[in-house]
Amino acid sequence: MSKDNKTFDLEDRLIDFAVRIIQVAESLPKTKVGNHISGQLIHCGTSPAPNYGEAQGAESRSDFIHKMKVCLKELRETKVWLKILVKYFSAWRPRRQGRMKPS
Repeated sequence: MSKDNKTFDLEDRLIDFAVRIIQVAESLPKTKVGNHISGQLIHCGTSPAPNYGEAQGAESRSDFIHKMKVCLKELRETKVWLKILVKYFSAWRPRRQGRMKPS
């Protein structure tokens, strides 16, 4: 595959996305909220890559479309969890002691 085509290789892009999601999830604090959001992100943010791989072996056109819709659904869910994460952490300000406190 040429370097130009690499940009459009969806499977590789989804794998890279999954790795970045794992890195974000691993960086979250080990709190009740952090663990919950981390688990949700790992579930929905890593599934599109293998689901896309499964779609490549679809038994029919409608099966392929269904499997690709599942990928899209998981990506949309990931987007919402990332928005929640950004809003949650933007509502916190550092304390003097280095701990976080709601603003």
